[in-house]
Amino acid sequence: MNLPQEKVQFAVGEHVVYPLQGVGVIKRIEERTFRGAVTMYYVIYLDISDMTVMIPVEKSKEMGIRPIVEQKEAQSAIDSISSKYEPMPVDWKARYQMNVDLLKQGSIASIAKVVQALYHRSKIKELPVQERKLYDNALRLLIDETAFSLKKDKKEIELLVFSRLEK
Repeated sequence: MNLPQEKVQFAVGEHVVYPLQGVGVIKRIEERTFRGAVTMYYVIYLDISDMTVMIPVEKSKEMGIRPIVEQKEAQSAIDSISSKYEPMPVDWKARYQMNVDLLKQGSIASIAKVVQALYHRSKIKELPVQERKLYDNALRLLIDETAFSLKKDKKEIELLVFSRLEK
């Protein structure tokens, strides 16, 4: 298969981040005909959810598909969760939307901010179910990507995250 290289940003075997889903590995890059047009797709396996997704190559940037962050950026995100916590709105709906918007940004820094905010909020008052799910998802995303970036075990990263949150 002859792939147009100017469109293909990632290679087979490369780890990427799919926002709101986690770290995945590109298993294949393949052509498929969809609505009469030939389209190139990344076939990405997401280990954390045991799911395979197909993302059109031309839409990958728009969908937020990005490389794993450098070690320095991952460490910075971990360090940021021990910084001074800024309280969020009391209204849970406003807080929830704010955090969803942060997660949609897809950056590791915004994910760390959500983890920090919801962790500290949970220490004040139990989180509503939707916020609890959001917190669990953000924590999983943070641990997943930083473990890959820092080349450490996920359990080790989880302990590190909680030690920083408790500061």
